[in-house]
Amino acid sequence: MAEVSGAPAPRDRPGAGRTPEQERLHRKQRLAAAIRLFALHGFDEGAGGHVTARDPIRPDHFWVNPFGRAFSRVRVSDLLLVDQGGQVVAGDGRVNPAGYVIHSQIHAARPDVIAAAHTHSVHGRAWSALHRPLDPITQDACAFFGDHGVFHDYTGVVLDEEEAKRIASALGRDKAIILANHGLLTVGQSVEEAAWWFVAMDRCCQAQMLAQAAGQVHLIDERGALAAREQMGSPAMGRFNFRPLYEAIVHGQPDLLD
Repeated sequence: MAEVSGAPAPRDRPGAGRTPEQERLHRKQRLAAAIRLFALHGFDEGAGGHVTARDPIRPDHFWVNPFGRAFSRVRVSDLLLVDQGGQVVAGDGRVNPAGYVIHSQIHAARPDVIAAAHTHSVHGRAWSALHRPLDPITQDACAFFGDHGVFHDYTGVVLDEEEAKRIASALGRDKAIILANHGLLTVGQSVEEAAWWFVAMDRCCQAQMLAQAAGQVHLIDERGALAAREQMGSPAMGRFNFRPLYEAIVHGQPDLLD
């Protein structure tokens, strides 16, 4: 089994105390774990879905899961390194064309983004049909208050670079965006953050739809929502919430580190 990178001390800040090579391994391990976790949460469907991590040695390249590989089977050794032209420069497999187009433009527009996640989760797709942002109905939803948007311009599978640029523009400086009639997309300053925000956002979509179906929904006021966002929506909280998920998936499926 591959060595698990990182020690407790450096985990407080992304990349702290790691060489570029160690940071590359760290990101790849968290990326493979995130993809396995997405399978456990039912976020995978057929060949769709992609999660990326910027390479620390070649910042204009990113690692991504292979097109057509089951999320539940992805290992560190399966990940592909893709250059700015969409060519695989390390690893064996193909890149999802839509995944490359979307993620390449997000990584180009947002140098602060280390990772991005997009899959066709059930609750994310259902909520995306409403063409509206999430409301601050719980403290968990407040993590996204004023920090996510909606991309309304659905034109089919995203294969056009200009449309991907519009998605990146609509995302702006936020941590997430709802792609209308499509699904959710989240980003982070680490793989841990991007993955956790996706898990949390899909659950928030589910919670709001359940609440609305049950009756009148009472919102948290703006002041309370902003205060909760400071507590629940910080990069550090995203990393912290991912930690137990990573611990559990590595314990249960250690082969993902191979």
